[in-house]
Amino acid sequence: MEKSCTLLIHFDKGTPAIANEIKEALEGNDVPAKIDAMKKAIMLLLNGETLPQLFITIVRYVLPSEDHTVQKLLLLYLEIIEKTDSKGKVLPEMILICQNLRNNLQHPNEYIRGVTLRFLCRIKETEIVEPLIPSILQNLEHRHPFIRRNAILAVMSIYKLPQGEQLLVDAPEMIEKVLSTEQDQSGRRNAFLMLFTCAQDRAVNYLLTHVDKVLDWGELLQMVVLELIRKVCRTNRGEKGKYIKIIISLLNAPTAAVIYECASTLVSLSSAPTAVRAAATTYCQLLLSQSDNNVKLIVLDRLNELKSSHREIMIDMIMDVLRALSSPNLDIRRKTLDIVLELITPRNVNEVVLTLKKEVVKTQSSEIEKNGEYRQMLIQAIHSCAVKFPEVASTVVHLLMDFLGDSNVASAMDVVVFVREIIETNPKLRVSIMTRLLDTFYQIRAARVCSCALWIIGEYCLSLSEVESGIETIKQCLGELPFYSVSEEGEATDSSKKAQQVNSITISSKRPAILADGTYATQSAASETAFSPPTIVQGSLSSGNLRSLLLTGDFFLGAVVACTLTKLVLRLEEVQPSKAEVNKATTQALLVIVSMLQLGQSPVLSHPIDHDSYDRVVLCIRLLCNTGDEIRKIWLRSCRESFVKMLSEKQLRETEELKAKAQVSHAQPDDLIDFYHLKSRKGMSQLELEDEVQDDLKRATGEFIKEGDDANKLNRILQLTGFSDPVYAEAYVTVHHYDIVLDVTVINRTKETLQNLCLELATMGDLKLVERPQNYTLAPESSKQIKANIKVSSTETGVIFGNIVYETSNVLERMVVVLNDIHIDIMDYISPAICTDAAFRTMWAEFEWENKVAVNTVIQEEKEFLDHIVKSTNMKCLTAPSALDGDCGFLAANLYAKSVFGEDALVNLSIEKQTDGKLSGYIRIRSKTQGIALSLGDKITLKQKGAS
Repeated sequence: MEKSCTLLIHFDKGTPAIANEIKEALEGNDVPAKIDAMKKAIMLLLNGETLPQLFITIVRYVLPSEDHTVQKLLLLYLEIIEKTDSKGKVLPEMILICQNLRNNLQHPNEYIRGVTLRFLCRIKETEIVEPLIPSILQNLEHRHPFIRRNAILAVMSIYKLPQGEQLLVDAPEMIEKVLSTEQDQSGRRNAFLMLFTCAQDRAVNYLLTHVDKVLDWGELLQMVVLELIRKVCRTNRGEKGKYIKIIISLLNAPTAAVIYECASTLVSLSSAPTAVRAAATTYCQLLLSQSDNNVKLIVLDRLNELKSSHREIMIDMIMDVLRALSSPNLDIRRKTLDIVLELITPRNVNEVVLTLKKEVVKTQSSEIEKNGEYRQMLIQAIHSCAVKFPEVASTVVHLLMDFLGDSNVASAMDVVVFVREIIETNPKLRVSIMTRLLDTFYQIRAARVCSCALWIIGEYCLSLSEVESGIETIKQCLGELPFYSVSEEGEATDSSKKAQQVNSITISSKRPAILADGTYATQSAASETAFSPPTIVQGSLSSGNLRSLLLTGDFFLGAVVACTLTKLVLRLEEVQPSKAEVNKATTQALLVIVSMLQLGQSPVLSHPIDHDSYDRVVLCIRLLCNTGDEIRKIWLRSCRESFVKMLSEKQLRETEELKAKAQVSHAQPDDLIDFYHLKSRKGMSQLELEDEVQDDLKRATGEFIKEGDDANKLNRILQLTGFSDPVYAEAYVTVHHYDIVLDVTVINRTKETLQNLCLELATMGDLKLVERPQNYTLAPESSKQIKANIKVSSTETGVIFGNIVYETSNVLERMVVVLNDIHIDIMDYISPAICTDAAFRTMWAEFEWENKVAVNTVIQEEKEFLDHIVKSTNMKCLTAPSALDGDCGFLAANLYAKSVFGEDALVNLSIEKQTDGKLSGYIRIRSKTQGIALSLGDKITLKQKGAS
């Protein structure tokens, strides 16, 4: 029989005490030694020891002690020892204890009385409690509040015992009287709690008769009142209205805890707009008034829940939620922006963007840590506002362009991507954006930002003046030609060292960059670091940003410069009537491009130009020497068309996701719907009426119905033993984030009683058993449900194994039945997630664990294989469907998922169709931790065959 535990103490198994030592210490007169010995005895008892010989020693030597700590420990000892024999009868020696307890209840010291009453709350044996009842009732009228409040709790626990109602017939009446006279807050709370748990009707009557005074009751009592309201409204939905009024009045309580509870109770009980609005307002007040960041995060979670169920009401509160941005904590700011971005409508978008603009300006002025990261979040928020509502773009785009030269590369990158999208989607802003970009281009310090800005210049400079100023800007930023002089070649090694020291802009590295399709490309100078002010490197004083970057060996950027100049010259041919001017521009562009090639092949730099960039630059030279209409069409139009297609696809994906979210369950065809206008309104306030209507609407849209997935339940039942074993066992596994609950059914298949039957489990991996196994007795052909709890601490495949041990009456040794292993599936912890391509590539470069799985499958279609892997790994495919279209015999895709422990799982799938029709290639898995990479690899190896 499993006993309930009323007390938990940490036990250090290292040095167990010996019973004889404890006995000696208890018999001595040294009080500190007695206290120490009692503590040791209690710990041993809690750890499963019995210590039968100590009882009489304690009665003789500890019972008479006057020391308060000893008396408290004595009560803890009495609480945990066995008070009944095997048949459930109270042991005769407990009568000795009763006399002592009675004396304690009449003790002149208040502390002794109080702790004894508290001890009686945890005693379940009626024979011990019964003789003490008169003394307990006397203490209800004691002058000291500590004793009264514990006496009330003692009465409550006795009344809840199986024979409690016979022992204390009129307990509820007594406690109600006490409640009306009691002045102590804690005492009143306990009295109300007693009525709430033992005589709910009395508690409800008391609440409704004193409804006007509820606001003056203390915080403790108000919390119990809210608990009562929740319980009553769950069982009796019809009376919700009058209780909701009480909750709304409690929203004016002075304590934050009560207000928070009120708001969450309101939301759980009612869907009436007035009630939800009151709750949302309360949450917003708490968001501003509370200084604790954890409280703010919890309140934001509640607002997030309201957003999904009551969006219309939350839209009105958007500016109040935005005020949470005043907190310096990044997590709070991120959560606030996430909530706000989903509540934007044409009505409030201007206000929101204005606030975000003010915040961006603030990040410029003050030097707070993580300012760059916050600015990046704000830029991304403004970007998504401008994409949803193009009309606000004009108000923000120029402010954001000030940050193109931001020292935070990610933030500058976000700005330039935003500008690229706006210039395409808002043709009206094109001229002003181009003028501003050409003016501020020299400030850009990061190679990636320069590349994107150059692409914009190449694509969107359309008029003659724009094309000419575009070419001029690039020439200015490259500085005077050549990039190095012949005399410098002799000092090549010196100068290259100097170049690297002076610039900390890019750390030149030859590691491959990961492209969007998951393939690699060689890119020098891929990683960027903090910037020093621009420095003069082997050029004149006017040397610009492009020159500085080129002299660090960034030829990927050099190739982009060459392509941009080529596009600008091709466009100049279209808009410039004078042939001489065109030829002049062409020769200047060729001079620049050839100079870059010379620099790439000279010994001035530490490493030469890479092959990809070389081919690209040479192609530009060939083009400029020999232009044709077909070439011009490809260079000036195709690129833009691809970009437009990419944007439209992105929009299409977003709208599809919104549609998927919007699909909610609907009611059954024959469900009853009440009509608002036909409802009886007798004696109902506006709020009660609203609440009724909202309930009916919920019922009509099927929100009250929760489907139980019974078929799925059957899939989770695992057979642990064979049908011919004497003991049959099967387990139902429930995985709930950090816990696994095994519900094991054990059936005795024999005609004999099995004694001391024990389910012994052990685990492998990051799994821990919570409790020690119990012994059971199983009658012939009877069954028993045994629950086992297991804690999980990381995402990896764990194994639970064990056996069932039992004894039968006619066999002396114990019998063992070995159980089947239970494998905990990693899929229970992984859910599909979305991240940007840039974030995916950053993580791919950072994560150190990689698991490479060779493709081995009977599936013959690339797309079908990808769908099979996505389905069996529970991941999200980040590669756009259009990128997977067509039939070229090759497919590369990125998949992403997140675990419940916040770990990221990245998968890259690269497959090729062989001539014999089979698929070959690799699936690469990367993660921060080893467990997730290995477990996911095992899962893929197991599932990839794909045979039906």
